[in-house]
Amino acid sequence: MLLLFYEREVKMQEKQKNIAVLVSGGGTNLQALIDAEKRGELGCGKITLVIASKPDVYALERAKNNSIKSLVLARKDYASIADYSKALTDTLLSEKADLVVLAGFLTIIDEQVYEKFENRILNVHPALIPSFCGKGYYGLRVHEAALEKGVKVSGATVHIVTPECDAGPIVLQKAVDVLEGDTPETLQKRIMEQAEWKILPEAVKLFCEGRIKVENNRVTIKGE
Repeated sequence: MLLLFYEREVKMQEKQKNIAVLVSGGGTNLQALIDAEKRGELGCGKITLVIASKPDVYALERAKNNSIKSLVLARKDYASIADYSKALTDTLLSEKADLVVLAGFLTIIDEQVYEKFENRILNVHPALIPSFCGKGYYGLRVHEAALEKGVKVSGATVHIVTPECDAGPIVLQKAVDVLEGDTPETLQKRIMEQAEWKILPEAVKLFCEGRIKVENNRVTIKGE
């Protein structure tokens, strides 16, 4: 009986997917992932590492409060993007990351990371790609642009990260209504609550279950 229990535990450990979450700020999407894991909604995924691009961000407190290993890789400590990317890649490899999630990570990285973790980096963007995305579209700027355009629907997208900004294969999207009188701040909050915090954990679970297939810059979900 003890042997069977041990073998079952070993198999469960073999199935575990180590998730590294990269952050640059408050970590609200990190918290959504932490909460989802506690509810058993990440499948065999486990957040094993949080990396911050600068010190003293609240995301590090979230990691500490949930007993998740964290460290700071500050961009200012490295002479170039290449040097920073190498340090990040080496860290992710040494920590045996299976999946990398960009959760408000605002530091530029190069092909070293993409090559070592091809189709294994997810990002959540607060708009319905291909609208309001690409260079310069981050944070409140996304929602300011959406309101200036007068769109009636916005939302969020989880996509696989590639060297071209916000151009990787789309995994999941969720639409959110834009309401009369919305400000960038109210729209941002609604999109986070109704879209980002729902589809990011869902996409992570799909990855951990091996259900994401990438072909010709498109994602198909196995089993659908």
